[in-house]
Amino acid sequence: MELTMKPKELYETLLIAARNRLPAMIKGATGLGKTEICGQVAEALGMDFIPVIPCIMDPTDPKGVIGKTNGHYEWMLVGDSRRIVEAKKPTLVIIDDVIQAAPSIQAAIMQWPLLRRIGEHPIPDCVTMFAATNRREDKAGGMGIIEPLKTRFNMILELEADANEWIEWAYAHNMPAVVIAYVYFRPDAIHDKTATLDLVNHSCPRTLAKLGENYNVGLTSLKICAGTIGEGRAKEFKAFEKTFLDLPNITDCLVNPDTAKVPDEISAKCAICTALAERVTKQNFANVSKYGQRLGNEHESFLMTCCTLKWPDLKLESTKPYTDWALRREQRKAV
Repeated sequence: MELTMKPKELYETLLIAARNRLPAMIKGATGLGKTEICGQVAEALGMDFIPVIPCIMDPTDPKGVIGKTNGHYEWMLVGDSRRIVEAKKPTLVIIDDVIQAAPSIQAAIMQWPLLRRIGEHPIPDCVTMFAATNRREDKAGGMGIIEPLKTRFNMILELEADANEWIEWAYAHNMPAVVIAYVYFRPDAIHDKTATLDLVNHSCPRTLAKLGENYNVGLTSLKICAGTIGEGRAKEFKAFEKTFLDLPNITDCLVNPDTAKVPDEISAKCAICTALAERVTKQNFANVSKYGQRLGNEHESFLMTCCTLKWPDLKLESTKPYTDWALRREQRKAV
């Protein structure tokens, strides 16, 4: 079994670590959302959030510069180091992109998570220390992490991408229906695990989000998509987009759920689920549910997921069509 965590599990784990001031390091490929999840933890706990980028530091930055105060010389802190030691309220610090930092910089920050000091200055009790990094195989420009720095964290956790969790995130962040449907149809697109030093992009949670942002403002050409998620995935996505645009008439599906055309292709079934979710209301949800029953069990479930994620304020889970579907699902599981 892979000893990795999906985003939700990592988030819940880091919540506990942050509440208890336990230093944690997160590793994983580029574009999975390591820094973003740490930011979400800080927001959930009402903490200030200080991202520190050691790879752009000078070796003196982590401990300060020598200055004269009250007749004697001492380390004077600047920038992020000063903000950390002067923190007065709960604060989450993330030491980001650690693997890209030179060994001398890594050595200079070793005392932060364990001794809780920056030079001669103590780190306040209200500060929690996390770190995030790529791995050597990710070709992120780093040679590795020195051993004594790793052992100063209570845990090293590895993040992996998950298509279903990305879809849930996508509905909460206004991603276009066609991109959501594509990820459901091709869940392996959530992370193409081929790191390269060539100047090409690959499909991952971050670039799929960029694809959605581009799509929302009309930047939808094959060339732009290729520059966002890579040529192979872009061609696949544009083929899927054609399926999306050739769907049966959505109004007919909503008005005549018992007789409207049901597509045969799996890709079209994925697409029509997100298209129907765009138009669902409490008033037409019964008809949406009727049509969904004709799509087959798997796509009926996806349709219900799309509807509830797209419109959480409608509280569709409390309606009779939803409870009837949930009962059918449980009955199928019992067979």
